[in-house]
Amino acid sequence: MNKKKFKRVLVVLGGTSGERKVSLNSGKACIKALKKKKYLVSTFDPKFKNLNLINRNKTEVIFNALHGKDGEDGIAQSFFEYLRIPYTHSGVISSFNCMNKVISKNIFIRNKILTPKFFSLKKKDRTNNIIQKLLKKKNINFPVVIKPVSEGSSLGVKICKSFKELNRSSRQLFKRYDDLIIEQFIGGQEIQVAVINNKSLGAIELVPRRSFYDYKAKYTKEAKTQHIMPANIKKNKYIEVLKIAKKAHIALGCKGVSRTDFKLYKNRFYLLEINTQPGMTDLSLVPEIANYYGIDFSNLVEKILLDASINR
Repeated sequence: MNKKKFKRVLVVLGGTSGERKVSLNSGKACIKALKKKKYLVSTFDPKFKNLNLINRNKTEVIFNALHGKDGEDGIAQSFFEYLRIPYTHSGVISSFNCMNKVISKNIFIRNKILTPKFFSLKKKDRTNNIIQKLLKKKNINFPVVIKPVSEGSSLGVKICKSFKELNRSSRQLFKRYDDLIIEQFIGGQEIQVAVINNKSLGAIELVPRRSFYDYKAKYTKEAKTQHIMPANIKKNKYIEVLKIAKKAHIALGCKGVSRTDFKLYKNRFYLLEINTQPGMTDLSLVPEIANYYGIDFSNLVEKILLDASINR
């Protein structure tokens, strides 16, 4: 692809979600990489100005470094489409579907991709009796995972080992969220796969020091998770998980880069979530996977940039 396709790049970063700090770190790292590649880089933070104030006449392409709500759920992407400015990562519908864990899991199921048993719960429907009935109906046993339907970076995720814990956690989370998802907890190895431009790049294994790969495990050095690259699994299973990740990426209409989260339990892969705006920090997984296969950070950022387009 012609590397002179774009010259002036607007990096959109920050925003107002619970992942603002991560987005700022990702954005700053990408800015440095783009400048290294001799692009003319400017920045835009939606926390201070509305996205419709982006100057379309001075912006050739947008590198979307936002994370979380309004950044990877189709909202920012709808502004970029309206402005008719090419942008990186997935489009409006794909971003919305991937951010919504209920929609994405239903798409996994339709495409015969294994995912943990689950049900969703709205704040207005929350009663002990309803939760107990749904657990029984779905044949879900403890421990379970409860989390917001549309949130990233493991924000709000809790593992509950009893109904008492689940009841307490649901009450706490409904103070901040209207929709929750409860799913069967799956043990085993934690495997994550990077897909770039419809090609699976590689799989990394995570061994968290904490109970699971939560926000602190992802983004704080003192709780840094052990990364095993490539994932310590048999060759045939490695090939299998790459194929499943690519299948999910395509089924959900993802563009550019995605990161897919799996658990390998009793020789079966369970797809947990797919992330259309994976982190680009010094602790992030996609850059680590890419680097293992000879793609340094600046080349990775440029690879993502060159895939930018409208109508994604």
